[in-house]
Amino acid sequence: MSLRVLLVDDHKLLRETLRYLLNMEGDIEVVGEAGNAQEALDLAARLDPRIVIMDIGMPGVDGIEATRQLIAQQPEVKVIALSGHTERGFVDEMLNAGASGYVSKAAAGNELLNAIRAVERNEAYFCPEILQMLMTSMGQVGAVTEESHVSSTLTSREREVLCLLAQGKRSSEIGEALFIAVSTVDVHRRNIMNKLDLHNVAELTQYAIRSGYITL
Repeated sequence: MSLRVLLVDDHKLLRETLRYLLNMEGDIEVVGEAGNAQEALDLAARLDPRIVIMDIGMPGVDGIEATRQLIAQQPEVKVIALSGHTERGFVDEMLNAGASGYVSKAAAGNELLNAIRAVERNEAYFCPEILQMLMTSMGQVGAVTEESHVSSTLTSREREVLCLLAQGKRSSEIGEALFIAVSTVDVHRRNIMNKLDLHNVAELTQYAIRSGYITL
């Protein structure tokens, strides 16, 4: 069964190029294209894609708000940001909106394919340029030792939950994997946030990068 993908970008030529690239893969099918947020939401509801490739800078409602609305509308959909914006603020906002991956337009091609494969496995994915930016902005030098020390404050179960969260899994999926209730997963998530002084999904993902839970 083909992996159903929806392309969202206001540049028609780029969409056509991506459609050609993705349709070359035997297990990927581009089921639709949208040039703006409202069209993306309408097509996603009608076509039921598994993955949405989302531009950020679009006229009207931007890709960040479109991602937030899309995931509220269809929580099972995975969103990959494909953007010319490589600043940390944009990455953080897309992660907070619910995106599972972030690829620079300059790295489109194999990196986009890598991202699609990763998020289909319920893993987060960042192209090397974005990952390097995150590491640099967080002061990567010496961070692994520090993070390893902080992680020691977590229980073994909390580390298991953190690992699964870092892979992009939802509370229901984590509950099934660990044979615990969703409410218990949410308690562990809150405890992790409190112990590590994290406040949102972006910070959790960045911590996971520093700690080695997310790798290229």
